[in-house]
Amino acid sequence: MIKEILLVGLGGGVGSILRYLGSVYSCKIFHTGFPAGTFLVNILGCFIIGLLIGLAEHQHTLNDNHRLLFITGFCGGFTTFSAFSSESLKLFETGNLLLGVFYIAISVLTGISAVWLGIWLVK
Repeated sequence: MIKEILLVGLGGGVGSILRYLGSVYSCKIFHTGFPAGTFLVNILGCFIIGLLIGLAEHQHTLNDNHRLLFITGFCGGFTTFSAFSSESLKLFETGNLLLGVFYIAISVLTGISAVWLGIWLVK
């Protein structure tokens, strides 16, 4: 179990650092009110997790340790939006359309509400 935790931690640390750098440099390039850095990191993370899941499931080139390091760790640290998007797609692919739509709606609405509540509580 220690090995698995270290793999996730290592991947997550690298992913978090790259998320930070990607957001910082994107904001320097795009001078708009739109959160371009976060948007670009989220979309890139979704693309990366798609590639990695494809390699793991269809090419069988990633073992369990690779999945922990790259998918759970790196992608999880880079952006949890990638995991959210992957899980949503999996629900759709397995025929759970209503559950997928519910998951997306409830995640976004509850997430925004939780941020608002947290801010409101410390005012």
